[in-house]
Amino acid sequence: MKKHIPDATVARLPVYLRCLAMRAGTGTCSSEDLARTAGVNAAQVRKDLSFLGAHGTRGVGYDVDALREEIRGALGLTHDFPVVIVGAGNLGRALANYRGFSEWGFSIAAILDVDARKIGSTISGTLVEPMSDFETLVGERNIEIGIIATPHDQAQPVAERLVAAGIRSILNFAPTVINVDVAEVRVVDLSSELQILAYHLQERAGEVAE
Repeated sequence: MKKHIPDATVARLPVYLRCLAMRAGTGTCSSEDLARTAGVNAAQVRKDLSFLGAHGTRGVGYDVDALREEIRGALGLTHDFPVVIVGAGNLGRALANYRGFSEWGFSIAAILDVDARKIGSTISGTLVEPMSDFETLVGERNIEIGIIATPHDQAQPVAERLVAAGIRSILNFAPTVINVDVAEVRVVDLSSELQILAYHLQERAGEVAE
């Protein structure tokens, strides 16, 4: 039976994977080295990796390439994931142009929009197609992940269509809360992140003033 990995650990695994990618082909790395690069403590690294069954050799550390593969396997990055981007505005275009997706096994299988002026154009070689073809494209191209890059008022109905079409993993960039059943929804709220940064700037300014 596959061992359950805590959500907090799952959230750190992609960070470890990026850190290890910078060390690819270098042989080994210690938990201290990985912790320093990832911004956590070494004990946390060892605990997280123990959920994968990965245990370094005392005095040597972890084999970098082997550990990368173990983390990829734990995250399910063992095959390519076809992705649909809904919304071909500025944000959707930026996401479609992001080369990091393909590096980690996520392929842009479709870009959809309702704007006739955008339909028929291409973004990084991918044709922008009409939302009217959505359900057909999801089935034909075995799309597994949906990215919402629409205005906030369109996000909820788009999410409902994604779920109805069988998509169970959604990444929402729209600045609003969406509610759907039987789907894992991750939210990337840029405005909220900026507000949090503003708070910390204010806190530091207050500390300096004191």
